[in-house]
Amino acid sequence: MEEPVTAEQLRARGNALFQAGDHGAALAAYTEALSLSDAASERAVLHRNRAACYLKLEDYIKAEADATKAIEADGRDVKALFRRSQALQQLGRLDQAVSDLQRCVSLEPRNKAFQEALRALGSSMQEKMKAMSCTDSKVEQMFQILLDLDEKDADKKQKAAQNLIVLAREEAGAEKIFQSDGVRLLMQLLDTAKADLMLAALRTLVGLCSGHRSRTTAILAELGAPRLAAVLGVEHEQVSLAACNLLHVMFDSLKEGLQKDFRGKEDALVLDSSRDLKLLIKHLLELLVLEGASAHGRDNALNLLIKVVPRKSPKETNNSLSLWVIDQGLKKILEVGSTVCGSLGSLPVTENTRMSTSVLLSKLYEDLKCDAERENFHHLCEDYVRSWFEGHELLGKLRAIQTVSCLLQGPSDAGNRVLELEGIMDSVLSLCASVCEAHQLVAVEALIHAADKAKRASFITANGVNLLKEIYKHSERDSIRIRALVGLCKLGSAGGTDFSMKQFAEGSTMKLAKQCRKWLCNEAIDAGTRRWAVEGLAYLTFDADVKEEFVEDKAAMQAMFHLAKSEDRSVLYAVASTLVNCTNSYDHEEPDPQMLELAKYAKQHIPEQHPKDKPEFVKRRVRKLLTAGVVSALACMVKSENPALTSSCRELISRVFLALVEEAEDRGGVVAQGGGKALIPLSLEGTEVGQTKAAQALAKITITSNPEMAFPGERIYEVVRPLVSLLHLQRTGLENFEGLMALTNLAGISERLRQKILKERAVPMIEGYMFEEHELIRLAATECMCNMAMSKEVQEMFLAEGSDRLKLMVLYSGEEDEKLRRAASGTLAMLTALHPPICKRIPQVTVHWLEILQALLLSPSAELQHRGAVVVMNMMAAAREVAEQLIASEMLEILSVLAKDKDKPRVAQAAQEGLAHAVAYGLIKPNPGHA
Repeated sequence: MEEPVTAEQLRARGNALFQAGDHGAALAAYTEALSLSDAASERAVLHRNRAACYLKLEDYIKAEADATKAIEADGRDVKALFRRSQALQQLGRLDQAVSDLQRCVSLEPRNKAFQEALRALGSSMQEKMKAMSCTDSKVEQMFQILLDLDEKDADKKQKAAQNLIVLAREEAGAEKIFQSDGVRLLMQLLDTAKADLMLAALRTLVGLCSGHRSRTTAILAELGAPRLAAVLGVEHEQVSLAACNLLHVMFDSLKEGLQKDFRGKEDALVLDSSRDLKLLIKHLLELLVLEGASAHGRDNALNLLIKVVPRKSPKETNNSLSLWVIDQGLKKILEVGSTVCGSLGSLPVTENTRMSTSVLLSKLYEDLKCDAERENFHHLCEDYVRSWFEGHELLGKLRAIQTVSCLLQGPSDAGNRVLELEGIMDSVLSLCASVCEAHQLVAVEALIHAADKAKRASFITANGVNLLKEIYKHSERDSIRIRALVGLCKLGSAGGTDFSMKQFAEGSTMKLAKQCRKWLCNEAIDAGTRRWAVEGLAYLTFDADVKEEFVEDKAAMQAMFHLAKSEDRSVLYAVASTLVNCTNSYDHEEPDPQMLELAKYAKQHIPEQHPKDKPEFVKRRVRKLLTAGVVSALACMVKSENPALTSSCRELISRVFLALVEEAEDRGGVVAQGGGKALIPLSLEGTEVGQTKAAQALAKITITSNPEMAFPGERIYEVVRPLVSLLHLQRTGLENFEGLMALTNLAGISERLRQKILKERAVPMIEGYMFEEHELIRLAATECMCNMAMSKEVQEMFLAEGSDRLKLMVLYSGEEDEKLRRAASGTLAMLTALHPPICKRIPQVTVHWLEILQALLLSPSAELQHRGAVVVMNMMAAAREVAEQLIASEMLEILSVLAKDKDKPRVAQAAQEGLAHAVAYGLIKPNPGHA
């Protein structure tokens, strides 16, 4: 039976982990030790150590709290005082940080580190005070210019507005504006109803609220939620967007914006964030159904609700905000989704409103945690649809059907439930034959959205195909025909990529696709209708013949890319789906040959690949898409802040990008057209599959391109996290390998990049792969560690007590695999040069160290010989006792021979320098022949 671990052992373990750079694990060890320790002095040390971990992990609030507990136990603990000063400085509480540093200096007056820190902080405080004094008069002057109705100089007003916005971005400036009655003056600017002044006020308020909960609460109380919602609903598009941005910042600050608050001020206020959040959301929900609100204001309100209401992660347990919105506002959201454009009393909407409504409904439904919550959602939707369908004549039926469409595009389970309500499907089918174009549009679209939902597909195949064919053949309106065609495309693509499962007669699919391309290229048709042509292609391009014809039609490709860049963002998913099909970047597993034989024997259906879906065809299609400008279209799609860019849509775009960078020669062009920049956000947000595909595409680019050119400026540091994500154990071997290769390239560029890799906690994962069975992954990990070893922190890890890192590197230098030997011996050469204490440790890690070094020096490879000679030279230089061990062996004879080898000057030079150290120690006599 194992003995229980003690607090002392846990503390020692935490110290070792901290020294090794694993700050998260060290924190866990100290925390566990705290739970076992009762002694006040021991607990104080553990709190002090935890403060150091929190500083490394950049959690400054917790660092300050732990350091304070250590100081409460011992007021003369200079380490705890210094750590608290560091945390306070990061939290912006400079006066308190100075006080702690002064205490450190008084306790240890000769400590230069404390003196230097105090001097640096003092100058920072002086600059801050100077800035504050200059700011007073500036704020007053700027408001005077902006509120002066007689001031006609537009440039002067614009400059004053810009200065005010810039000032508000700095904490000192924001606080000065706030304390100088700035909120009331900003309210006056909002009330002028002049767009330029309103924009200045809204953008300044963003600075005041950003990351500051107490100020946000005070501003919300003074401005009032109704005023902010009213500004969001104005006709001026830029003003509405600025109001949307302000509200988003306010939501974030109310939820989690404590990091910039001053403790005293925060403690003095009793804040009820949930009340303020619900107040703002209540007014957003009311704005949705306000007839006087602008269409883009309504869209912005929907976008805000999507961003702030549902939980960001399933790890968060509290979904009460979503439940509250469903109870208070689901009917209002459905009012927007059920709007029939052009009908009496319809709300103003844009081409994106329905899609945004569907996304919001989907997000709310996904945020529900149990069957009872979902059942409540279903009942509310059913009650709403019934309220329109029963007793409201034709318009009511249209509103009910439009709601069904909206739900089918969003939470399809809820859509299927309302589709089952008595009379709904019959009404859809009968209205498909309506003579009124608007009514027919509503019904045909509902039929299309229902066509690929499993519950109704067979019913629609039986009842809807003939109807859709009739509409397609005989309707005189392109807007109706194109939608009917999409319905047929959906039903006709039920076999997916399976070549043997064709729904339509030979040639029918090609005819439908040709008609889709024709409509897509017809600029006389409005963009909203042409979007449906892309929807059709998204289904038809499951067929390889359709893919081949599409990529040969450059005009059709460019027309689709042009639509992808347009204001109508609801086309994004269809464009992405079409491109996934054309590049074959969907998941497809190779069938097991034995299972195939069994299936043939049992006369079961066996999926068949189309001959034109073979790799050479796919490669040619990718080239044609690249030539047509697919990358700039994808980059534009990623920039979209619209809810239509859903997680699943992002995943499709990531899949396409990965296919586009498959060939090394194409990667430069992808980067040049903005592909590298677009991949970074795709790798950080979306589905796990989508993030991984984007990260793998980034890895491929980083491996074969110059990373500093592919990701200029600060962008190169943003690439590190996605690449590290490829090292996780659940990733494939290829993803691990490419992640390691890419990180190797980055680690060789600069210390700042190596520090970023360390901060992302990649080193333990890199080490793990050095034990991998697959030789290429093991090699890549060793090469990556070689470049990481240029960092001082990594060098220290090789000396950590109980670590086998150095032993592994020495043993790998003696492996049979020459590439692995080269990487390991290169790491040893670097470590022994940069960190001499390692030279003394090498003889202690394995009894085979000497024969491994001798084998390197006797290798037929000049490169391995040189690396071995450098290691020996460094070990000779490090300590006399190590040099004695080397000279006492056959190493002296080997070095003597190598020192005279004129064919290998680098090896000879290293050998000569090694022998020179032995001479200097008096271990051997100087030999003129060595010169």
